[in-house]
Amino acid sequence: MSDNTTLDTVILGSGCSGLTAAIYTGRANLKPLVLEGHEPGGQLSITTLVENFPGWPEGIQGPELIENMKKQAVRFGAELKMAHLNSIDLSKRPYALNIGKETIHTRTLIIASGASARWLNLPSEQALIGRGVTSCATCDGFFASGKEIAVIGGGDSAMEEALFLTRFATKVTVINRSENFRASKIMLERAMAHPQIEFLTSTTVEEVLGVDEKDVKGLRIKNRITGVESILPVSFMFLAIGHIPNALAFKGMLDLDEDGYILTRNNVFTTHNGETVPGVYACGDIQDRRYRQAITAAGSGCMAALEVEKFLEEHGR
Repeated sequence: MSDNTTLDTVILGSGCSGLTAAIYTGRANLKPLVLEGHEPGGQLSITTLVENFPGWPEGIQGPELIENMKKQAVRFGAELKMAHLNSIDLSKRPYALNIGKETIHTRTLIIASGASARWLNLPSEQALIGRGVTSCATCDGFFASGKEIAVIGGGDSAMEEALFLTRFATKVTVINRSENFRASKIMLERAMAHPQIEFLTSTTVEEVLGVDEKDVKGLRIKNRITGVESILPVSFMFLAIGHIPNALAFKGMLDLDEDGYILTRNNVFTTHNGETVPGVYACGDIQDRRYRQAITAAGSGCMAALEVEKFLEEHGR
C-alpha cells in the first residue's frame, strides 16, 4: 500500500466489535483495512467455551468464533493486517496512521482496540487463563456451578461479581489485598450480608495451583500482616480488579473519561452512534465500561460501521 492511497475506512482491532464492523463495511463495498494490533482477536482469543453468543446452541470456542468472523470479513472484502499503531494524526482529514515504516491515510476510522483485563501477573495465573482463571463472571459463571470459588478485588465490580456468582457457586470467597474496600457502602453491605460470601482481607494470592493438571485446584494465599501462607481450596478464580482501555494513542486527541475509556457523543448505549470527532467512531470495550460482552461489542461494531457508511455518503463517497 503506497502512502498516496486513501482508504475509505480503517478498523483498529480484530476482536468482536472490530470484525463485526469489518463485515458490515465490507458488505458496503468499503474495502476496510483491519489492523489486528497487539492482541489479535481480543479477549475472545483467550476464552475457551462461549455459550451465550446467539446462534451456537452447544457453545463455541472463543478462538473459533473469532476465526469464523475473520473468514466472514475477508469474504466480504476486508483486508486483515498484522500491525500495531505507532501514532495517529486526527487534526485533519484524511486521517494519517503510522504503523512503523508505513503511513496509512483514511477518510474514516473505527476504533475497536478494546480493553485489557488487569491480571495479578503470576506465571501460574497466566498459564490457567481460560482453565479456571477468568476476568468475566457473566461469561464463565455457569461453569462454576456447584463449586467453591474466589473473587479477587475490593471494588464495586468485585462485589457485583461475587453476588452474581452466588447463583452458581456454593461458596464465594472475596480476597482483598487491603484491609479497606474501595466498594461503595451499599454494595459492600449487600455482599457482606450474603450467606454464601466470605471475605479475606489483607491477603494476596501467591500462586494458582493446578498448572500441571491444567485446571485450578486451589490458591496459595498469604496474609500481608502476619506473613502466614495457607491453601484456599477453590476451583475457579475470578479477577475483578479492573480493565485498562487500549486508548493511550488517543490521549489528547479524543475525549477520555477518568479511567481512559473513549467518550462518544450522546453516550447512552441505546442511542449513541459511537462518534468521537467527525468520521471517527469507537465501539466495543474501549468505550463500554459497563457491559463488556461479545454480543454488545458486536452490536456496537455494527452501529459504528453503519455510521461510517452514512458519513461517507454524506461526504460524497
